[in-house]
Amino acid sequence: MKKLLLNIRSFFYLLPNILEALFSKPETISYPTVTHKPPAGYRGSVRIIAENCTGCGLCVRDCPAAALILEKVSKQSFQLIHYRDRCTSCGQCELSCKFNSIYLDNTYEEAFSKRKDFIEVLVDKTEDR
Repeated sequence: MKKLLLNIRSFFYLLPNILEALFSKPETISYPTVTHKPPAGYRGSVRIIAENCTGCGLCVRDCPAAALILEKVSKQSFQLIHYRDRCTSCGQCELSCKFNSIYLDNTYEEAFSKRKDFIEVLVDKTEDR
């Protein structure tokens, strides 16, 4: 009897939430027919002005998620690689850069199914190019 009373009490306690969920409009969008619009303050994609990048590595050193890797061949030859699946969009790389070459914009990146698609070479200043 006590268990039955507890179940009835729980039901009436949750009843307002249940009714609100039943009669409110959905919170989702009709993906993929409608594209996602991020909010105004969204810090999304890491972008770079490659001409300003010197390969100093301050952004790599200060990235808390280890989403940036600097592969140096020589002092003037390097690649800056961004792992988007690791990035938390915290903006620390933007704050660390003394040359104003790296920044975050509010572009929304679509999801990928393969990890290699998340790896992006931001700067390629190797001798091959």
